[in-house]
Parts: sequence; structure tokens; C-alpha cells
Amino acid sequence: MSHYLRRALLPLIVLVALTATACGSASKDEGGGVLRFGTEGVYAPFSYHDPATNELTGYDVDVARAVSEKLGRPVEFVETPWDSIFAALEANRFDVVANQVTITPERQAKYDLSEPYAVGEGVIVTRADDDSITSLDDLKGKVAAESATSNWAEVARNAGARVEAVEGFTQAIKLLNQDRVDVTVNDSIAVYAYLAETGDTSVKIAATTGEKSEQGFAARKDSGLLTDLDKALADLRADGTLTAISQKYLKADASGTDVKPGSRSVWGLIGDNLWPLAKAAITMTIPLTIISFILGLAIALVVALARLSPDRILSSAARFYISIIRGTPLLVQLFIVFYALPELGVKIDPFPAAVIAFSLNVGGYAAEIIRSAILSIPKGQWEAAETIGFNYAGALRRIILPQAARVAVPPLSNTLISLVKDTSLASTILVTELLRTAQIAAAPTFEFFALYGTAAVYYWVICLALSFSQGRVERRLERYVAR
Repeated sequence: MSHYLRRALLPLIVLVALTATACGSASKDEGGGVLRFGTEGVYAPFSYHDPATNELTGYDVDVARAVSEKLGRPVEFVETPWDSIFAALEANRFDVVANQVTITPERQAKYDLSEPYAVGEGVIVTRADDDSITSLDDLKGKVAAESATSNWAEVARNAGARVEAVEGFTQAIKLLNQDRVDVTVNDSIAVYAYLAETGDTSVKIAATTGEKSEQGFAARKDSGLLTDLDKALADLRADGTLTAISQKYLKADASGTDVKPGSRSVWGLIGDNLWPLAKAAITMTIPLTIISFILGLAIALVVALARLSPDRILSSAARFYISIIRGTPLLVQLFIVFYALPELGVKIDPFPAAVIAFSLNVGGYAAEIIRSAILSIPKGQWEAAETIGFNYAGALRRIILPQAARVAVPPLSNTLISLVKDTSLASTILVTELLRTAQIAAAPTFEFFALYGTAAVYYWVICLALSFSQGRVERRLERYVAR
């Protein structure tokens, strides 16, 4: 091999060696490096930010730090929402989940689960004045607020309750207080900690589920971490550290035992959920899109004409509305309509609340599209309309808007396609649309890629159909264009 050939191949050899090393380290943890823990950061008293220092703290956080110290490894925390925490684990965003992961057969089949470091029992929480529930059997026909990926959702569903998916325990309690749901089922440790911290007397523990709840760490399957995690937890339990941490945050001791695994076919799971996902798209996602878009266009037309009005008060009001809509996130607008208005005495059901928020949002963005389309029509068209006797309203309806519609169709189509995808945010206010149906289906099995991918195909098909329709609408409107 010549000198020049060796020099040319050397960078390639180094790159291959580094890639092999990286792949090896990604597939199995060899120990010694930074141990990354995924946690919510918003789930007091287990994982939250201290109001005084803003530092991440809590029961699970302190246990994770103690385990890392036992293992002699630096610790790093990655804050992730609970509903996506297992997906992030599988995507190698961190090494271990430290967020009150309940040990279940399904989870043990898919992940490495440590020995438990906290144990409690399932409890049923109701409003303080509700005496209709005294056992798990009384949940039949009730509405329960549960996190989609929580095992308590399955407990409530098996008892005959209709489960509304929420982001976490705090949101569930909020919905319970607002009389939007009847119950929430959760771990006794979380409930006692909440009651002790807030002093909330508006809710009560009405009954127990009869099931023990054990929480441990979760890592990727065959991660190589399980033995070290179990040994560290055993040491911490033996020297009293676990007891001290749990007393600090939970006013209770912590311990745990084993459970057995199970499994499920991915393709069978997808096949079983093709119709439920399609039904959610047909009955929720598409109607929500169509109704919101039509109402939004009506709002947009009024606002656009107000923006073009010579009346300064009317024009300023329209500008202010557009500024508010474009200057605040859609998710915040949804939360204001659904969660904030009840505090003012205005309680709106989930689907109408979503329609209101989406319609107002579309109105703010589409108003500028319609305004610019009207302004794009040559001034001579207005003058010609006046010449043949049209007043302002008649000229607008018969001459200007038909031509402006042709100009506005492409950007309005983009708005409509964006709205289809934005409807996924409605799941945050209890609308069980396409994405939330996929999340609920994925929760017990943790096959996130399969079911989220299936939901993505449905969204793509809907948007593809809208794109084809756009071309046909444009051709039909060609006849209105002045030549």
C-alpha cells in the first residue's frame, strides 16, 4: 500500500473505529460515565423544582442522586413530560426513568425494571361531598381522569369507568374540583403527599382498589444497568438512606417486591387499533377541523373587513385581536378557554371549547390572508363596479371577493392543513381525537413507534386529500380572475 493511499484511508479507518465504539456504548452501558435520569420535574413531591432555589428536587430525584453516588458515577437529569418519557428512553435521550414508574408485567416485558424503592396501594379519590363511591365496583359508569400511560387508567377502565386522559395528577384533581370528572385513581403515596402539601379539603380518599403499587427505576431492555441499580438500592435500603429520603418527602417508609412479565404482538396491536384510530379521525379530528375552519373563515372575513375599514376604532380593534391571536400559543388559548374560564363561572364542554379556541385562532391568521387577497385586486375593479351601479357591499360580494378567493386559496389551504395537525392539541382538554387514541392504545404496551406511526399515516392521508382538493378548487375559481 502506497504512502498516499494510507494517508487517504486513515481518516476513514478512524471514523469507522469511532462509530463502532459509539454504537457499542449506545447499545449497552459499561459503567463509569454520566448516569442520565429522565424525570418530569413537575410532579411534586417526587420530581419538581424547589420554589426557593428553582433546583430540581423530590423523592425520586434524591433517590437517583443517592444511587449515582453509590455507583460512583456523575448524575444528570433530563426533564421530559410523562406521556413521552418511555419514548424518550427508547430514543436514548437518557439511561434511566426516575419518575414513580409502577412495576407491571407489561413494563417488565419491555424494560429493565429495578427493585422497588417505594410502595403504596391504589386509592380512589372523589369530591368531598360525593358519597356514591365506596369500592372499586362503584366506578362502573363513572368518568375517571387518568394519565394515558399510567397503570391506574387500566384499573379504572377495567372497573367499568370511562377514562379521560390527562397530563398528570394535578390536572386530574383540577378536573375533579370543576365537576368535569367523577373520580381519579392513583397511588396512595402520591395522594397523601398531595393532601399533606396542599391541605385540599375539597377531595377525599373514598376507597382503595385492593392493589399494591410498587415503583422502581426503568431502563432499556438489556441495558446492563439493572444489577448495579438493584445493588445500590439494596445498600440504600440497608443503611437507612431510603427511609430517610421517603420520610423527608412522603412521611412514610419505602420498600418493594417482584412481579412477572408479559408480551404482545406489534402487528396485532396495529391491526386491533386501525379502526379505533380511523373512527377517532372520522368522528373527532375531521369534524373538529371542518367546523373550526368554517367558523374561523367567517371570523376572518369580518376581521379583515374591519382592518380595511376607514374607522380607526374598528381597525384598531381588529389589529388588537390579530395581535393577541398571533402573539400567544394555540395551546395557551386552549387552556384559557377550557381551564381558566371555569374560574370565571363559564364552563364549556371539551369539544365546543376546542372549536372555540381553534376558530378564534384560524380567524386571527386567516384575516391577514383575506385582507392581503382583497388588497391584491386592482383598484380599477372597484371603480368599474361603481360605474355599473354597485354599492360597497354589492361590489365586494359580486366582484372583489370572487377574485380575491382565487388568490387566497393556496395560503388558506395551508392554514386548513395546519389545523388538521393542530387538532392533536385538543387531547390536552379531554377531546379524544386521533393522536390521543394512539397514545391510549400505546400506553399499556409501550409500542409508541408503531401506534404513533399509524396515527401519522392517518394525518398524512387526510392532508393529502386536502392538497388534491386545493387544486380542484383553484381551477373552479379561475373563471373569476380578471384577464
